[in-house]
Amino acid sequence: MNRIGLLLLLLLCSACYRVSDRIDPRISNQVFDQHFAHLSSAFAPLSSEEARTDWGKEYTIARGFAEELDLYRAVSTYKRALFLLPKDDLAHRLEIQHDILLCFFLGKKYDEAIEAFEKSDLANVDKTFPPYHDLLLVLYECYREMNNPEKQTCIHELITKSYPDTAEKVTLSRAIREGDLFEVACFAEGFQNISYLDNLLTHYDTHKKSVATAQTLNALIPGAGYLYIGQKKSALTAFLLNGLFITAAVQFFLHDHLAAGLITTGFETGWYFGGIYGAGEEAKYYNERLYERSASTVLNEHNLFPTLMMKYEF
Repeated sequence: MNRIGLLLLLLLCSACYRVSDRIDPRISNQVFDQHFAHLSSAFAPLSSEEARTDWGKEYTIARGFAEELDLYRAVSTYKRALFLLPKDDLAHRLEIQHDILLCFFLGKKYDEAIEAFEKSDLANVDKTFPPYHDLLLVLYECYREMNNPEKQTCIHELITKSYPDTAEKVTLSRAIREGDLFEVACFAEGFQNISYLDNLLTHYDTHKKSVATAQTLNALIPGAGYLYIGQKKSALTAFLLNGLFITAAVQFFLHDHLAAGLITTGFETGWYFGGIYGAGEEAKYYNERLYERSASTVLNEHNLFPTLMMKYEF
């Protein structure tokens, strides 16, 4: 009975250190040179007269830098073109402002991209602006990365209104990248046959590690939780350290060294419960890396990264 009570006590204590099963994957927006190489510009090329102007020369050089994804130089040169551009030339001003925004976005400078947008004339464009589709994608992604759900929702509503198919892909992309397995499963139910989403979920469910199991095993035998997720060295280290401190504490108490025994027990308590929490964290980390590899493949193969949904280059 005492053993059962001790076991229940250990499980209760381990529950206090419970790690969430919810994964938090880190799948960032990717830039693909090959994708942009097959796209055309949304804007008409400069006329020979425009190309000979000072702003036209800077603009041409900036486009060259941008197409090579030399984004820092591209932004600097675009800004010089903007300074030289006649104030009444709104069409080319919008083109340059759009390209500057795109440079910041592709360079993952999301805060600077938002700042550039808010200081530009792009807030007044509509569907008649050739790269309007791409502009909305860029803004949605920037607000998402900057954790601004209110503006992110507003942009998503604009995408839904003008490009409903893209809006659905954007929603699915967000769900996959954020590890929202419930929403991904809801999308999978919309397919008549087994889809790549079903395969993603099945692969993850088959190979993931249970956080609760890792913590319970480590509560029963220190190190067993780490062994369960394949970390043999960590398992051995945890087993030996806990064994050493437990043995030392027992010896101190047997020889009436109460103070030393209490100090050693205090250290062992930290190692023990820290190991339980650590095993859960490592199981979660294992699941996140497992999911990220499969999700990245899906996002690439089905053009679900925002950059892969874009229709135009610089």
